[in-house]
Amino acid sequence: MKAIDQIYIDGAFVTPHGTERFDLFNPATEEKIGKVRLGDAEDAHAAIAAAKRAFPAMRRTSPAERIEMLHALRDAVAARAEALTEAMATEYGAPQSFLAFSVPYAAGVFEMAARTVADYAFTRRIGNTDVIMEPVGVAAAITPWNSDIGFICSKLATAIAAGTSIVIKPSEMSALQTQAVTEALHAAGLPRGVLNIVNGYGHVVGTALTQSPDIAKISFTGSTATGRTILRSAAETFKRVTLELGGKGPQILLDDADLDQAIPHILTSAFRNSGQACIAGTRLLVPAHRYEEVSSHLAAAVSALKAGPSSDPASDIGPMVSAKQWERVQSYIRLGQEEGATLLAGGEGRPEGQDRGWFVRPTVFAGVTNEMRIAREEIFGPVLSVIAYRDEAEAIAIANDTDYGLQSYVLGTDVDRMRRVARELEAGRVVLNEAPMDPRAPFGGFKHSGIGREFGAFGLEAFLEPKAILG
Repeated sequence: MKAIDQIYIDGAFVTPHGTERFDLFNPATEEKIGKVRLGDAEDAHAAIAAAKRAFPAMRRTSPAERIEMLHALRDAVAARAEALTEAMATEYGAPQSFLAFSVPYAAGVFEMAARTVADYAFTRRIGNTDVIMEPVGVAAAITPWNSDIGFICSKLATAIAAGTSIVIKPSEMSALQTQAVTEALHAAGLPRGVLNIVNGYGHVVGTALTQSPDIAKISFTGSTATGRTILRSAAETFKRVTLELGGKGPQILLDDADLDQAIPHILTSAFRNSGQACIAGTRLLVPAHRYEEVSSHLAAAVSALKAGPSSDPASDIGPMVSAKQWERVQSYIRLGQEEGATLLAGGEGRPEGQDRGWFVRPTVFAGVTNEMRIAREEIFGPVLSVIAYRDEAEAIAIANDTDYGLQSYVLGTDVDRMRRVARELEAGRVVLNEAPMDPRAPFGGFKHSGIGREFGAFGLEAFLEPKAILG
């Protein structure tokens, strides 16, 4: 059993002041696999102080120096791909398809940030004014459990690109992954204090970060409810805030769609990362005259999906991260039936052949209306709601009838029509036919899905402030 009893402050692994322990589990077996010693508010303040000491020198670095740091981080993460993958498989249980994406992505965000720095004009002339884009100040990042390594790396990459230091509070549920990635990042040899990572509870370490007057910028990925709390707290000291929050993404299947091509895209979007993804397309909007046809195809396709551990290459869907999350998903599957929706595939309980582990049967509900809670609330599991629409205008209206607006999807064969529909959707991103991600395109949400953008120049500018020098 693994014991993690150090945090990372001022360029070194140190014993935290906090003494509370948190148990770690393998979600595929439900077995306890370790313990992590959590930091407390005193540890958070020590990390902030280290970042504050490092900031003046980091602020003065040139773009070329930042690019060198980003390349060192890229290489250090890539060199430890095997250890990172093993930690993610053991502690999170993601299927191999997601594992194969996650670690290369984590290394790749540093490369993309380096390219952004190389292309970005940190100083520009406007009339008789020099406009200088300067780092906003010491940053803090709070990251979730559903892609721990990727979120830590992406937020660090942006901070380095902007020329600032950072304190990161990862989810305590991901301590094995955090330890593995911290060891990789340490090997990159950043200046002391530029990177600090403190395990701890959100209401302890996270609160210390959001309340500290020495933190100028908060970048948070997680639930809408927690994002709301962070925003209120950050307002007291006028922190700059980027929030990437929940989603209830619609997938609009247009009436000209080829189902042989569309169904795989629908399943990928709906069940991405075992459904534990804010960008999951969990509402499928289908033309009424094709509803029965689509339902039949979906039922067959979903029934063929396999839920299982990372060790099984045939597994399409991994376990939920915890017993609490498993119970939450089960409660929504029961709720859907109580609301009058029809089970098209899946249902309550574990999949056949799985007598342990927090596995969920991939579930599809038919006969859903957009007023049902299963169509309005983020479930964060492999549950898809199918909703009928009469015409394109109604499809757009249903898609936009949500508190969220993170990522939407349009499927069809007429590209011009898909783009026209995409322009009408209230979402930070719209994906056409499961197009591949552009890592330098802005990412973030409308409405309750967040504030601000990440990635590329848009994400970089969220860590910068413009200074105008006239004359």
